[in-house]
Amino acid sequence: MSFTVLIPARLASTRLPRKPLADIGGLPMIVRVARRVADAGAERIVVACDDADIAAACAAHGVEAVLTRADHPSGSDRLAEACTLLGLDGTARIVNVQGDEPLIDPALVRRCADLLDERPDCVMSTAAHAIDSAEDFANRNVVKVVLDAAGRALYFSRAPIPCWRDGAPGALAEPAPLRHVGIYGYRAGFLRRFPALEPAPLERLESLEQLRVLWHGERIAVHVAAHAPGAGVDTPEDLERVRALFA
Repeated sequence: MSFTVLIPARLASTRLPRKPLADIGGLPMIVRVARRVADAGAERIVVACDDADIAAACAAHGVEAVLTRADHPSGSDRLAEACTLLGLDGTARIVNVQGDEPLIDPALVRRCADLLDERPDCVMSTAAHAIDSAEDFANRNVVKVVLDAAGRALYFSRAPIPCWRDGAPGALAEPAPLRHVGIYGYRAGFLRRFPALEPAPLERLESLEQLRVLWHGERIAVHVAAHAPGAGVDTPEDLERVRALFA
């Protein structure tokens, strides 16, 4: 079945100004991301942006873009508007790829789309991989996820979960804890409905938007990847590292 990749892109960035337009090997980063996910087999790849400069950069390189409002509080709100602007049917499959992931694995994008069909009991899909570093396990910027027996998310947290009661402090349990990967699959109908759901207290506490889905009783299917995806670009140092790979 066909699916659409939506790539949210916001011009303002505290740590890396005008990040979507940052040059990587002669192309804007947002174009690099769109070209990377083209290998996933999506029927359509659309950048949902908040600024005409991003839309112009996409047009110059043959990437479809839709201009959304600049005041959206989150990427999910931006994508919900994009679904409406694009006239996507409620059953359409959407995969949300972040606009700062020029190294994203196209196979992971495809897997999130396929998982929506395999798991009709879930309104969303996402991915995770095993954590092999005690430092990452303790890092609040590394989001962890625990699953039920059917591979559905039980909880996402910045805390080191699950806690190994009998292990040494900071030790990794077996099986290994899982790091959440920020890629999401949705049906367009649920994505349009999501911004209207009441934010969850735990969502505010952890600053993790996906907890709203669990708090409202919905389910998220999780694909456990064999390895970590390529790192995203959040800082000038990240940008230089990625530029070196494309040089």
